[in-house]
Amino acid sequence: MLVRIRSKEGTFRLETDPNECMLSLGTKIANQLKLTDYNSLEISDNPTNTIPIVELERKTISELGIKHGHLLYVAFKEPETDGSNTIQTDSKMSTSNLSVKQNPVDDLLEKQDGLIKRDKDQKFCKHSANGMCDYCMPLEPYDQGYLTEKGIKHMSFHAYLKSINKANKQLNELNSKFIPPLEEPDFRVKTNCSGGHASWPEGICTKCQPSAVTLALQQYRMVDHVEFSVSDLINNFINFWRSTGLQRFGYLYGRYEPYPDVPLGVKTVVEAIYEPPQEDEVDGLTLTLPWEEESLVDEVAAACGLVKVGMIYTDLTDDGTSQGKVICKRHIDSYFLSSQECCFSAAMQNKHPVFTKWSASGKFGSRFVTCVVSGNESGDIGVNAYQVSNTCAAMVSADIIEASIDPNIMRVKESTSERYVPEVFYKYKNKYGVNVQESAKPCFPVEYLLVNVTHGFPFNPTPLFTSSKQFPIANRPEFDVQDFGKLYRHLGLKESGNVHVNTVSDFQLLTFIRGTQVLTNDDFAALARLATSHEEKDANQLAQSSGWQTLVTIMREFDHSLIPNGGGQSYPGSSSSSSSRASEWSCRHCTFANKGFRTSCEMCGLPRD
Repeated sequence: MLVRIRSKEGTFRLETDPNECMLSLGTKIANQLKLTDYNSLEISDNPTNTIPIVELERKTISELGIKHGHLLYVAFKEPETDGSNTIQTDSKMSTSNLSVKQNPVDDLLEKQDGLIKRDKDQKFCKHSANGMCDYCMPLEPYDQGYLTEKGIKHMSFHAYLKSINKANKQLNELNSKFIPPLEEPDFRVKTNCSGGHASWPEGICTKCQPSAVTLALQQYRMVDHVEFSVSDLINNFINFWRSTGLQRFGYLYGRYEPYPDVPLGVKTVVEAIYEPPQEDEVDGLTLTLPWEEESLVDEVAAACGLVKVGMIYTDLTDDGTSQGKVICKRHIDSYFLSSQECCFSAAMQNKHPVFTKWSASGKFGSRFVTCVVSGNESGDIGVNAYQVSNTCAAMVSADIIEASIDPNIMRVKESTSERYVPEVFYKYKNKYGVNVQESAKPCFPVEYLLVNVTHGFPFNPTPLFTSSKQFPIANRPEFDVQDFGKLYRHLGLKESGNVHVNTVSDFQLLTFIRGTQVLTNDDFAALARLATSHEEKDANQLAQSSGWQTLVTIMREFDHSLIPNGGGQSYPGSSSSSSSRASEWSCRHCTFANKGFRTSCEMCGLPRD
């Protein structure tokens, strides 16, 4: 039935049922009026004698004598404002959440309803073109039937947020203070317990004891797709293995954008790969993290509007047929991510959280992705992208799991006086198709921790960095080193003397120049702007700056200082990875440790190669 509601905002109609309680009707009225304080709502059939609706919540509409077409009067208090900013969304926000700065893609997707539009069903829809029924009405972005039909294994984060916000809506509207719907899992014993007992490990109670962990496939994923802006990013990365047979690791730098193929989806657009100093081997590699120049590379990325979005590494072995094929190691009968890799991914995700105002802590999960370059079932080189679940990240943070010898199995650690390990369970279907819950101690399958992420390349690539020739990649002294002479020739200054837009649009070049510390912050910001905007006016502005002219002078002098026997002169502050230590090499004739970018030994004068 329909009831009419009149307030100082005007008159409107609401559809309701005689058996509904007044709580339900009051919620609909509050939503229609966009009230921030549900408790201030008053209602009656007499405009001069309204009653607080909280006193009538338990009564049904029929018990109060409300019938079809009745006119009800409502009153409410205007929200008080003190000049501070407020946020109006699906529910009320407390001022403590206003300080959280979200990624722009989150702010954008929050404003969208995400409804999945459907065309009129020619078989079942009997209404006019302007009508709507159950067969053609839009679906919610978290509709499981639609996700299954489209083969979407995990709903998007914002679809998941919509679903729990809908379930949490009434509770939020009945409270004057916003209750964040998201809560990060935490499996550590809570300190400063108010239970009146000695601190753990001497004492523990249900207030400070973490709850049991039940492993299950994560319903959502923080990022839905990884898009490499151009295929050369992957080819240049794999070329290291093709030339040496050694594995390689790199960090992904990019940005986040909406992903329309998944309702309210988010995609990671990768624009650059930076390879930190590492010791590469045939069957693995060794990293020292964080490395010395990590903050410098992050600073360069930020100047280009990019952030660190993930990591990529190779796991390739030639099959020995001399046909360009590789061995397929990762498949359904072995593993996709090993237990050790899961722990590493979890640690990296913990270092790069997503900041959101929908969580009490101001952060929830991570969009840091793990990409593995390995052989597929056809023997070709392929890329696969993953994340680990928030549960896995929390278990690693609490130090309750560890890798095992079997790459497909994760071990649960034992409790000690310094580490409390709660009960861990996982569910599976037995041979009779019955769901069985089993203890995960001492171990459980890694598959319970994985979240699959799709990946691909754009149909019409528009990369951020457009240089037609590749500046030497950092930390690859076996191939080529970065120095001022190569920078001078790469920029083409020897021929024309002018700054070309495309030649500076190279992430490796930007990190090298920043590492020299020749340009001021303002001059480097202008260089980064030129590299990403590709505007001639920015090139002219940069060419006239004193910092750039100083850099050109140093490059020219370095280029002229090359001596006939192939030796070279280094400039303080220049390096192959923004550090002279990265290009240090030992002479194979006299073992003298050479620094800088010499191609011949400073001690004996013999060539490096």
